[in-house]
Amino acid sequence: MAVVTPWYPDAQRPYRGSFVQAMVEATAPGLDSVDVYHLDGWAVTREPEKLARVRDLQHRLLPRALAPAPAVAGARLYRLPVVIERSREHALHARRHAEWLRVALDGKQIEADLIHAHVPMYGGYAALENARPGARVYLTEHSSFLADVLAQEEARALYDEILDRSAGLFVVGEPLHRLIEDVFPHHAGKLAYIANPIDFRVRRPEPPIALRRWLSVAGLIERKRLDHLLRAFAECRAQDPDLRLTLAGEGELRRQLLALTSELGLDDAVDFIGAVEPGDIPGLMADHDLLVHTSRHETFGVVVVEALAAGTPVLVTRSGGSDQVLEGIEEDAGALVDVVDDPSVFADAYRSLRDRYPGKVDLDRARDHLRAKYSYEAVGDHHHRIWFGDAS
Repeated sequence: MAVVTPWYPDAQRPYRGSFVQAMVEATAPGLDSVDVYHLDGWAVTREPEKLARVRDLQHRLLPRALAPAPAVAGARLYRLPVVIERSREHALHARRHAEWLRVALDGKQIEADLIHAHVPMYGGYAALENARPGARVYLTEHSSFLADVLAQEEARALYDEILDRSAGLFVVGEPLHRLIEDVFPHHAGKLAYIANPIDFRVRRPEPPIALRRWLSVAGLIERKRLDHLLRAFAECRAQDPDLRLTLAGEGELRRQLLALTSELGLDDAVDFIGAVEPGDIPGLMADHDLLVHTSRHETFGVVVVEALAAGTPVLVTRSGGSDQVLEGIEEDAGALVDVVDDPSVFADAYRSLRDRYPGKVDLDRARDHLRAKYSYEAVGDHHHRIWFGDAS
């Protein structure tokens, strides 16, 4: 199998594409070999003369970059810079991903019989344009910005073509499934829901005694609504000075959130610890009492499952992905909160959860339910049944 993806973790961005790396690790067992092509987008100038020089250098140097590095589960990883003139045109980005993969391969085709491409507009189109005749190309869509992609007429037409040429499309959450089915009803038969795999190997020895150490694992960006979280935390801490909050993640709003923390008088109660290596997240979950997540919308609730896999309860918004993940186990896992603009609603939900914890929460039941759906073994087996049939 070959994997073609625009996102994959690196030293500078350990979070970016960690779910793709997890998918490789989940699906690799049982395969003869796995090659991962990470097409890393590099934005460059649109000025014609400079762009021509950049493209000439890229044509000469890129084939030399096709050298493998060891990756998870015995896979071979090829990191390939994809130079793209600065543009918001998603169709142009797709064509550049396909073009530079072809240059890196020196005009040859990907040899694999099966290709798993992540993000159809970028990885998917590049895979289809460089696959050998007869190869089956399956796609996985993760993009939280897919609605913006499909709002562009040229990109929407290209996405339609990509779906038509592919063997099937996996989506990681119900919101993405609804969006794609609504826009492309004629491709509904190609859609399948398969979640991101989650590591269930690390679990805290005992459940939390009290829900006083809050943890957020999220980018410091507007969609995550961490200002909302800080205000709710301040309200709860006014009643319980022992509460603490850890914010794991980086993003463009770091400075504003630090200022808000000081404004709310929370400097001694809130820790900004920056980005965390994906492999360290289970341990971080186990060191806290409660995962809190205030996102406006998500394609899938990865951190929600990670927390419960570690044995940590959750207090999260109904952001699309979280609703689906916790369906049927909401009260066993913790609590779900409507997405509203009033932080007091989140604070009220915390107090309600605190009052019924631990007697009316069943973390073991919630964890077993999620493990059967989202563990590496479950997700890998689901892919293999579709790729190779039940007999495998």
